[in-house]
Amino acid sequence: MRPKLPWLSKDAFALSAAAVLSVSIVAACSSSSTSSTTTSPSSASGSPASTNPITIGASLSLTGDFSADGQAFERGYQLWASDVNKAGGLLGRQVTLKILNDNSSPTQVATNYTTLFASDHVDLAFGPFSSLLTTPSASVAARYNYALVEGAGGAPTVFASPANMAHHNVFDVSLPIEDEMIPFVNWVASLPPSQRPKTAAYPMADDPFADPPVQLAQQKLQALGVKTVYSKIFPAETASYKPAADQVAATGAQAVLLGSTDVPTVSAFMQAFEQAHYNPMMFICAAGPDQGAAFTSAVGKANATGMMVPNGWYPGYANPESQAMVNEYVAKYGGTPSDVNADVAEAYSVGQVMAQAVKTTGGTDNTKIISYLHSGVTISTVQGPVVFDELGKNSSAAAFTFQWQSNGTAFNQVLPTSAAGSVAIINPKPNTY
Repeated sequence: MRPKLPWLSKDAFALSAAAVLSVSIVAACSSSSTSSTTTSPSSASGSPASTNPITIGASLSLTGDFSADGQAFERGYQLWASDVNKAGGLLGRQVTLKILNDNSSPTQVATNYTTLFASDHVDLAFGPFSSLLTTPSASVAARYNYALVEGAGGAPTVFASPANMAHHNVFDVSLPIEDEMIPFVNWVASLPPSQRPKTAAYPMADDPFADPPVQLAQQKLQALGVKTVYSKIFPAETASYKPAADQVAATGAQAVLLGSTDVPTVSAFMQAFEQAHYNPMMFICAAGPDQGAAFTSAVGKANATGMMVPNGWYPGYANPESQAMVNEYVAKYGGTPSDVNADVAEAYSVGQVMAQAVKTTGGTDNTKIISYLHSGVTISTVQGPVVFDELGKNSSAAAFTFQWQSNGTAFNQVLPTSAAGSVAIINPKPNTY
């Protein structure tokens, strides 16, 4: 079980064409139809006696600004569905995924879920990538009385949205994002005052995923006496991140907490820092360094050394189900375990939670599924235990911090220092420029 952490009570953005990708995964030994069901979520499709496939609808960013994350989520959903179907399906029924491309657009994601619910009459719904896209998706799901189980919509704005406050139909299997940097703050607090950073900079993209963990960390670090020398929000979509990065470099801040949404943001800041001959003692990003080979190939393995990122999962997580998923991913897509990013685990966990709900309630009745997921039950996933609170947050999720080490060839868990699997943190960050 993951350790409990002090202050514990997690994803990015999204833009046009509505290309449709229907993914039908069927076990080799099955001859079941892969066509979508045409019954409503509360109709006879919920009967365990049915032999029709269980159709699960989702909208993902397969193109656009967040296509890397959306494609990783697609792989996670596919791995889960493949495993379920190889094991005989759910309640003896094969699982069919129907995935629509939202092109990273909040407008298109709402259109996609309306299509999935009103026209396609899918049985169940998986969430999109990002908090920005989850909020409108959840509103559509609530209108059609669907449970929306998701893994990358953990911003406070998702849980506090009017639709979720009224219908309580959102269930995020991952770590609430505002808590992500707490292990880093706890570690800084544990250091002798002489070893703590004296100054810190907090550049943040204008994004509901990127900002909350940085803002909470800023509050905590200021309380520890760490002086804020820069704290600004810049447009998430901008022609150049260099002006903001140059401003940070000019402060000489000893610690940088970057509210980033993706690899390009982090890469741009690192490049600007290098040009300014600036190397902060500590550098932690909300997102980007967790993207495995996508990150190291963008910044260079040597430059990745010392970079930190929070998350609730990593490829070396000592969980048998997680290790089996990682091995399966590497066998199917190649690479090494360190190349498997957290999006895959988040998506796979979504499937595990929904599968448990279907099995326990005996069907695909979404009203029963919502009630079950709010019952306080603990569900085991590749990310660890999941227990939903009244707003759909995973109250059992724990936070970890990871760091690229060994010249960018190892992505290691370093915080909390007392957690099983944590290795010694590299501090200060090496100057690899």
